[in-house]
Amino acid sequence: MRGTKDSRLLSEQRRRKILDLIEQKSQVTVHDLVQKFSISAVTARADLDALSSQGAVVRSHGGAVRQVEASQEYPLRLKKTLHHTEKVRIGRAAAELIQDNETVILDSGTTTAEIARQLKTRRLRSVTVITHALNVAYELLDATDIYVIMIGGLLRPVSCSFVGPQAEAMLKEFHADRLFLAVDGLDWEHGPSTPDVLEAQLNNLMMRVSREVNVVADYSKLGRRSVSRIGPVSDVHRLITDTHAPPEFCEALRKMKIEVITA
Repeated sequence: MRGTKDSRLLSEQRRRKILDLIEQKSQVTVHDLVQKFSISAVTARADLDALSSQGAVVRSHGGAVRQVEASQEYPLRLKKTLHHTEKVRIGRAAAELIQDNETVILDSGTTTAEIARQLKTRRLRSVTVITHALNVAYELLDATDIYVIMIGGLLRPVSCSFVGPQAEAMLKEFHADRLFLAVDGLDWEHGPSTPDVLEAQLNNLMMRVSREVNVVADYSKLGRRSVSRIGPVSDVHRLITDTHAPPEFCEALRKMKIEVITA
């Protein structure tokens, strides 16, 4: 009993030090923790998982980053590492919905970039992708039989996407069969939201020019509200998320006649 108690105390002390380290550096890797605390990679991952389950940090691919408010944004290069496995599964499930000869809008974000990556493997005929995201367009550069329409405007470096009046004016000229909307928050009362007001305005227009609205979001975005509301939840047709999504949240959406796919 004494040994178990001492071991638990040492783990708690180490995790407090890990939190202090993440607060100082904003992010750490498993390798950093192995070197600094002379622990195994398995122990380092267990520590980060425990801190993540407490909401103290956000797990990333190979490490963890400091928890931030929903009103803040991670740079795109860092977002790529957050909940990576979940995003790959969501991207695959979303790409499976797209059919030959359809026009789809892919919003900015790392989850939609996964949709683009998965879409290339489907070998569909005559699919048109409208996007305002540089990373999404880049993914489709070498795609066969996928036509890309790039929306221009004011560049937001943090998301590598174009927004503003010019982007909205161009988007108004199009119609899409499906929109895949990546959000920073999805609340079943407030609806989808994002930190940037110009991004929210363009996203709202994407919803209005699309026949079907699909929100793609991993479990960490569900039940959160960001600064700028994109539109009403009643305009969302489907949520594509992962198996960690809270069952009560998914059930609330289903009661509102919104389909929920967990990948």
